[in-house]
Amino acid sequence: MTNPADNNPNTPDPVVLSRKLSEIAVHSQKIVADFLARQQQDPQGMSTNADPLNIAKAFMEMTTKLMSDPVKVYQAQLELWQNYIDLWRNSTMRFFGGESEPVIEPIKGDKRFSDPAWQESAVFDFIKQSYLLTARWIRSTVQDVDGLTAKDAQKVDFYTRQFIDAMSPSNFVATNPEVLRLTIETGGENLLRGLENMLEDLERGKGKIAISMTDYDAFAMGKNIALTKGKVVFQNNLMQLIQYEPTTKDAFKRPLMIIPPWINKYYILDLQDKNSFIKWAVDQGHTVFILSWANPNESHANITFEDYMTLGPLTALEQIEKATGEKEVNAIGYCLGGTLLSAMLAYMTVKKDTRIKSATYFTTLVDFSEPGELGIFIDDEQIGALEEKMNKKGYLEGSEMASTFNMLRSNDLIWSFVVNNYLLGNEPFPFDLLYWNSDSTRLPAKMHSFYLRNMYQKNLLIKKGGITLKDVPIDVSIIETPSFLLSTIEDHIAPWKTTYTATQLYKGDVTFCLAGSGHIAGVINPPAKQKYCYWSGGKQEKSPDAWLKTATKTDGSWWPHWQKWIEKQSNTKVPAREVGKGGLKAIEAAPGSYVAVKY
Repeated sequence: MTNPADNNPNTPDPVVLSRKLSEIAVHSQKIVADFLARQQQDPQGMSTNADPLNIAKAFMEMTTKLMSDPVKVYQAQLELWQNYIDLWRNSTMRFFGGESEPVIEPIKGDKRFSDPAWQESAVFDFIKQSYLLTARWIRSTVQDVDGLTAKDAQKVDFYTRQFIDAMSPSNFVATNPEVLRLTIETGGENLLRGLENMLEDLERGKGKIAISMTDYDAFAMGKNIALTKGKVVFQNNLMQLIQYEPTTKDAFKRPLMIIPPWINKYYILDLQDKNSFIKWAVDQGHTVFILSWANPNESHANITFEDYMTLGPLTALEQIEKATGEKEVNAIGYCLGGTLLSAMLAYMTVKKDTRIKSATYFTTLVDFSEPGELGIFIDDEQIGALEEKMNKKGYLEGSEMASTFNMLRSNDLIWSFVVNNYLLGNEPFPFDLLYWNSDSTRLPAKMHSFYLRNMYQKNLLIKKGGITLKDVPIDVSIIETPSFLLSTIEDHIAPWKTTYTATQLYKGDVTFCLAGSGHIAGVINPPAKQKYCYWSGGKQEKSPDAWLKTATKTDGSWWPHWQKWIEKQSNTKVPAREVGKGGLKAIEAAPGSYVAVKY
């Protein structure tokens, strides 16, 4: 008797299917065996705290407060039922060929429901709307609970959103029309490929799913990423100093020193020629130096925040003078690099050290009173759990920090890749920014503990003498250096309204500029792309909203606006400086060896 499946062109070859399943089974057994072996070798690898994120306490508080007001619970349920009745009525009309307005629609830009079937099919439209209604009800219910502390309310809302995002119908085979359609068309080949992709990610993550965001084999530093020509001209235990080759006949007299964050690698500022801020700055006539931080290991366990200042930019200033003969520089600090720059300028002011003549801050927190959703991860219990992990190894794994950042935009940075890689069975698309985003760095235990406790938790940087560096009490309010503050309007890591408070802290002249997009894309926005916009020139009142109301909106990149500002700080030109022709000799070609270290 003939099997009906034999005539179905979408039915996979049973021999091929059997072989693939066998290969997957062998692969799975190897991964599990490797994972169990690692647990035996490192039984202390996991925290003894069963709830290291301290979530249970916040949700217990929320539940207690919620149950104390049954009338509010009843009203919320009644509202949900009314919405569902409206949805059933409208969906029934669509089932019978009628027209009806949606009860609820996705927010603009929600890519989860971009497939036409979510709108055209009455069934999938019903699934979508019922999810959106339930998601809205859950969030509004937990947000409307009275009596919670601000910290607990924020934590409950954040982790509720994580649950809601995870339960989206787009994340499941049977309720995602695009996945369901492909599964039928390929006879399930997409799911087999997806299973293979997931096993590879498990293997790469050593038992944890390290979701592939891009094709990691598509990029190689110095070949098609981090391309700007330059040389490492100095190095110590903590950083390499890179000087870039000039592309202009003359250069500004003052060199430009860039301090990137050591939470990530510096080449976010030098991805490819078309979007490299470093290349663009060199082309404007700047002699650019950048610090490339070491990727820490056990030997860096006792490196402090103070060490990052002394072995980093303070040492770089000495070396830049040797290389160029110039004492004075313009400085840029990005994110944590900007926080360090601010603290260092306060230190230098006390020491009457005036070598930094202008300071530019990219998306930098100095006042940590409202750090956005990152503040959810900052309390005694969570910091204690992190310290427990760090003290065992001497560092925090880069994957820990990367997971935290990804959770801030879970639909874009987690679930979209789950659908693409595991359900659709696609290979990740080559994307330079996501390659960089996945190239994580470790953080030294002592430095990171100091940073979390003194800045995020206690907000001591804005308090006079709140922290001390090299026996100098730090007071950022005495900084007289002209400052350019660049923030981004959609920043999840350094919220712009919090970064704006620095305009009220510094003693010197401050220029504030607000760019479109977020923490990375808003900064890395070359003029040639003609993307986004920026706001500038507002009245620097205490309120950031008041500033924005008086600011001028300009389409395109903020880079030329910054260039006009930096030229006013020093427009004297000298013959362009060739790398290695001054007091420092070239050690190796950029991007150098420190940035290439992966763990």
